[in-house]
Amino acid sequence: MATNTSPAARRGRRPGTSTTRQAILDAARARFAIDGFTATTIRRVAADADVDASLVMQFFRSKNELFAAVMSVPAEALTRFSAAFEGAEDGLGERVVRTFLDMWEGDAPSAKPLMAMLRGAIVNDQANAQLREFLQERLLVDGIASRAVDNATLRAGIVSSMLVGLVVGRGIVGVPMLAEADRETLVALAGPAVQSVLVPTPPTTAEDDESRDV
Repeated sequence: MATNTSPAARRGRRPGTSTTRQAILDAARARFAIDGFTATTIRRVAADADVDASLVMQFFRSKNELFAAVMSVPAEALTRFSAAFEGAEDGLGERVVRTFLDMWEGDAPSAKPLMAMLRGAIVNDQANAQLREFLQERLLVDGIASRAVDNATLRAGIVSSMLVGLVVGRGIVGVPMLAEADRETLVALAGPAVQSVLVPTPPTTAEDDESRDV
C-alpha cells in the first residue's frame, strides 16, 4: 500500500522569499498603522502574515528594522504632493489640503505607511525623524521655499502643524466632527486658512486706503 512520504506543509514557509517578505511587510504596515509602534508586536505581525515569528526576525532582525521598512512612502505619492504647490496661487490652500488628505486616508498606497509613521512618531525617534524629514522636504524645500515667500521656514512649520493636526484629529484621536466630516467640506474650510499662510496678503498702504475711499 502506497504511502504519502512528502513532508507536511510547515506554518511560516511560503513559495518564495520575495512573496514571504512582502506578506510580512503588508501585515506590519497595516498593524503599525492601526496599533502604533509600541502596541505592535512581532508575534502579532507574524500571525497576521500567517508565518512564524522567527521568520519575521530572519528577514528584519528587530521591530525597529521592520518599522523602518514599513515607512517607505511610494515615490509617486511624494511627487503628487510636491505638484500640489505648482500652478496658480488661487486655490493653492485647497489643493494642498486635498492632496494631503488624499495621501493619508482611504485606499491610497501611501496611507498606511504614513499613518504608521505618524503613530510611531509619538514614541519612536526614527519615526519622528522620518516624519520631520518628510514634512520639511515636501513642505519647505519642494513647496513653500520654492515660492520665495518671507519666513518660509516658519510658514512651513505652521502649515505642517495644521495639516498633521487635521489628520491626527480624524484618524488617531477620532474627534467626532472631524472623523465624520466629508473631505471636501474640510478642504473648503481648512483651505483658506492654509492659503493665508502660503500666500500672504500684501500689507495695505495709505494710497490703497485712499483709493478705497474714493
